[in-house]
Amino acid sequence: MQVTWHGHSTWHVTVGETELLIDPFFDNPKTDLEPADIDAPDYVLLTHGHADHIAHAGEFSEATLVATPELVSYCEDEFGFADAVGGMGMNLGGTVDCGDAYVSMVRADHTNGIMTENDSSAGMPAGFVVSDTKPTQVADEESTTFYHAGDTSLMSEMKDVIGPYLEPDAAAVPMGDHFTMGPQQAAIAVDWLDVDVAFPQHYDTFPPIEQDPADFESEVAGTGSDADVVVLEGDESYELDG
Repeated sequence: MQVTWHGHSTWHVTVGETELLIDPFFDNPKTDLEPADIDAPDYVLLTHGHADHIAHAGEFSEATLVATPELVSYCEDEFGFADAVGGMGMNLGGTVDCGDAYVSMVRADHTNGIMTENDSSAGMPAGFVVSDTKPTQVADEESTTFYHAGDTSLMSEMKDVIGPYLEPDAAAVPMGDHFTMGPQQAAIAVDWLDVDVAFPQHYDTFPPIEQDPADFESEVAGTGSDADVVVLEGDESYELDG
């Protein structure tokens, strides 16, 4: 599995022959790319409906959209997904097949209003656990699993459900503070998840979320976690092994 960070919370994930793009938003200082520079994904995954997570979703309307039913409906109307493949509405706790990937939707503690003229709701905010094998009660040491936490605060579900039962090998956690976790709480999340690799995300895009990733590294070390903190440059890729 290969993951590529395009800044903020935008990730391109390759699982076998399947390409997934999570939260496409290219108006951030970490990327030099435009949406047109991105290879067309098979699936677009949206964690929630805030503009800094769906701004460029419409540029990929030939893909299958994966999000809450409310957000799928909004994006079909707004961006024309229904004119092509359409959307795959799902909800918290569900797992769907996305080509060579299995995508599980998990909780995120955040807000999820779409700030338009009508202030519509996009349902519950979410995170995604992407794996190359179907989650089961039996641990599979050969599987590779990536957790995109979306925009969230620290929540006990990371320790009680996501970590022990979905078993991510790597996690991308927001650490910009102000709107999400800051470095301290993000580090606790990494420890609770018991991952091998931790990526910081959702920072340095706007003044309120400017952070030094070295603080995150220090906080992770302070928890006693063995996770390897990997601070990617924008548009940089990382190969994950189970």
